[in-house]
Amino acid sequence: MISVAIFEDNASRREGLKMLLDAMEDMVCVAHYADCRKVEEFIKNKHADVVLMDINMPYVNGIEGLKIIKKHKPNVKVIMSTIFEDESKILEAICSGADGYILKQKSPLKLLDGIREVMNGGAPMTPIVARKVLTLMATPAIKPIDEDFGITRREKEILKYLVEGYSYKMIADKCFVSYATVNKHVSNIYSKLQVHSVAAAVSMALKKGLV
Repeated sequence: MISVAIFEDNASRREGLKMLLDAMEDMVCVAHYADCRKVEEFIKNKHADVVLMDINMPYVNGIEGLKIIKKHKPNVKVIMSTIFEDESKILEAICSGADGYILKQKSPLKLLDGIREVMNGGAPMTPIVARKVLTLMATPAIKPIDEDFGITRREKEILKYLVEGYSYKMIADKCFVSYATVNKHVSNIYSKLQVHSVAAAVSMALKKGLV
C-alpha cells in the first residue's frame, strides 16, 4: 500500500485527490494540507511514501516545502503538481530534489500513474515538462561542463533517460537490457556522482552538463 500526502491550496481539488487515492486498492491518503505551514508537523507526526506538492500556495510555497521535506526525510518521494510551465520553477524544483513534475492540466489518473512510477524508481514528468528540461539542458548558462565523473557512454545514455522521466522498465526496453542491468547501471551512477536518488542524479546532470 502506497501512503500519500497532499499539499494543495484548492479545497475542491484537494478533496477530490483524497477521494481518488482512497478509492485505489494500492494507495491511501494519510494527510492533506492547504499549504506548507504545517510541513514540519507532517514530518514529525506522519509517514508518507509519496507527497503530491502544489507549487503556488500561500504563506509557504511548494518549493520551500519540498526543500524542508527533503532535508528531514530525503527518502520521501515528492511529485510537484502545478499549472506552471515556467522554466525557472521547473529547474528550481528539480534541483531542490523533486522526484517528478506533473502539470495539473493532465488527468488525475496521470498523477496515479506518476505515483506508481516514482515508487518503481522512475521520475515522472509530463511530456511538455520533459521537453523544457531538455531545453534547459541545452542552455550553456546552466550547463557548465567541468568533469565527467568517470561516467561511461552507457551510463550517460541511462542518465539522459532518467532526466527525461523514464522509469527503469522503460529504460530497459529502450536499451534492450534487463531491469536488473539498468538497476546496476543506476547504482554505479549514484556511486560516481555521490548521490542517493534519481532526483539528485538528475540535478547533478543538469548542473554539470553530463548529458
